[in-house]
Amino acid sequence: MNKYTLVFILLIVLSCSNKSTTKQSLQQEQSHVVENTSIVILGNVQDAGSPQIGCKKECCADLFENPDAQRKVVSLGVIDTDNQKTYLFDATPDIAQQMKMLTQYEPKSDNEVVDGIFLTHAHIGHYTGLMYLGKEAMDANGTPIYAMPKMEEFLLHNGPWDQLVKRENAVLNAMVHQNAVELSQEIMVTPFLVPHRDEYSETVGYHIQGPNKSALFIPDIDKWEKWEKDIVEEIHKVDYAFLDATFYSGKEINNRDISEIPHPFVVESLEKFKGLNDKEKGKIVFIHFNHTNPLLNPNSEETQIVLDKGFKIGRINDIFEL
Repeated sequence: MNKYTLVFILLIVLSCSNKSTTKQSLQQEQSHVVENTSIVILGNVQDAGSPQIGCKKECCADLFENPDAQRKVVSLGVIDTDNQKTYLFDATPDIAQQMKMLTQYEPKSDNEVVDGIFLTHAHIGHYTGLMYLGKEAMDANGTPIYAMPKMEEFLLHNGPWDQLVKRENAVLNAMVHQNAVELSQEIMVTPFLVPHRDEYSETVGYHIQGPNKSALFIPDIDKWEKWEKDIVEEIHKVDYAFLDATFYSGKEINNRDISEIPHPFVVESLEKFKGLNDKEKGKIVFIHFNHTNPLLNPNSEETQIVLDKGFKIGRINDIFEL
């Protein structure tokens, strides 16, 4: 056996070893086994991620050198175990890893692409991941995209998004306010309008109905008081409520006009929900944290305050059975 043959064999062994290690690492990171239809948190950070571009604050200082794999832009996944299908809620800049995470949760299917993507609105963290469906990346084949009318128009008439439709990388499915999309006999997704900064599209939250339980997903809203619905009443109707918690308080933003980027402060939500009983408080899962939000740190004082009050803080790979 000559030396070139030996080198070739060695390269094959190393290649197989690396693939095995990668698969093993994914399995270790996702230690949960999903046996029933469920929601999984695939990210909990605001659109621009953490660390955020240009950030010189203490909250970002170490993250440029030592990235935290747990910090991905907010997204939920739905795993339909009965039909071996997966659905992604929002297409973030982290979509490559998030889609891989989600499809790995459905071991009975070899599909590397989700069976549908539901969009909430046209802010950068919620739809720009669609670019990876295009010819410069995976060149997807007819991935279903669920969008509201203005969101659909935005994608149809602006590049590079229109190219996804022309090349049939994506197939747009129009949704209607409060009209359910039936994904199976047991899973329905209903969009509903919420007030937000709608520069390019409307903004929706979702009601996700599973075989046994249901959930609200509202990653972005201006203020609870601006919504025509009573958030407390809506929480009563579901089993889980994944809610906008972009800023813990106004104090953390000292270099921008906070009135231009309204969100419910966590301290405001804690006050609004303080009258709920323990069961109702336990439904609330805070998500969509700005890079400045101390709730991103599991060891922060603010994290302990929220948990002590009976609420949950969404962390990546958290699973909620539907």
